Amino acid sequence: MFVLELTYTAPVERVDALMTEHITWLDTQYAQGVFIASGRKNPRDGGVILAVGDDRDAIEGIVASDPFAAHGVCAYRITEFIATKTSDALAPYRQRLPGQ
Repeated sequence: MFVLELTYTAPVERVDALMTEHITWLDTQYAQGVFIASGRKNPRDGGVILAVGDDRDAIEGIVASDPFAAHGVCAYRITEFIATKTSDALAPYRQRLPGQ
C-alpha cells in the first residue's frame, strides 16, 4: 500500500484551474481499484491519497499521469507501507510481512 502526499508548488489558483482534470483522474483510479481514500490537507497546501498496489513503478506511473504533476503544480512524496492491520472495512487490503 502507498501513501501519496501532494504538496502544492504553485499558487492555489493554478491548482484550482486544474481541479476538474485532477478529479477525473482520481475517479479513474478509484474505478480501477487503485485508490481507496483521498482528500485535501488542512491547511490546504496539498492532499493525501491512499493507493493499493505492490508495484512502486506502477504507482509512480499513475502519479506522473496526474494533471497536477503533469502541469507542475504539485510535488509528490510516495511512501510505501505494509498494511498488516486494518479496520474490518479495509480487511481486503491487509497485507502480510515478507516471509510470512
